[in-house]
Amino acid sequence: MSGLFVTFEGGEGGGKTTQLKLTEAWLRSLDYPVTTTREPGGTELGQKIRALLLQGGEVSNRAELLLLMADRAHHVETCIQPHLDRGFIVLCDRYYDSTIAYQGYGRGMDLDAIARINGIATNGLQPDVTLWLDLEVSVGLARAKQVSGNPDRMERLDLEFHQRVVRGFRELAMREGDRIVRVDGSQSSEAVQAEIQTILKPYLK
Repeated sequence: MSGLFVTFEGGEGGGKTTQLKLTEAWLRSLDYPVTTTREPGGTELGQKIRALLLQGGEVSNRAELLLLMADRAHHVETCIQPHLDRGFIVLCDRYYDSTIAYQGYGRGMDLDAIARINGIATNGLQPDVTLWLDLEVSVGLARAKQVSGNPDRMERLDLEFHQRVVRGFRELAMREGDRIVRVDGSQSSEAVQAEIQTILKPYLK
């Protein structure tokens, strides 16, 4: 019995976390077995890595990439894959598309190198469907700062960085349109959720 792996992607303030929770509630109301998780931070080890990456001091670009990959390798092996093997629907807030967008397009790191390391970290595990919540950069950053009140390392990066990130998500969606589905994040939360439910229904057994 194999489960369903759904990832939520997008820039800062796009509503991923809110929509993931709403999607979880909807699926539970239909009696599907669901678990939710996130990257970084979906495991005890990952929570420590997340704290280092988002709230710690200076982290070099290569160290940032490798910390994210260490989190992912442990996350896949100890959380995501075991739940999929038990037939769960796994909803994950960020996965490898974020690494490509943030570290590849945002930081300007080598995309081929990222792909190779990702292959090791994921052990080949790909999402069945990825929901890309697309939102204009300045709107998303304003939302994120309003919610957090204390911007993390990524939120504090300049506008040009975040514009490159969104360009990365856009190009990924163009290349992998069979997996990545764009959702207009500027809609109301209710409208976004309705669109997500429409997208996911064909994947439900």
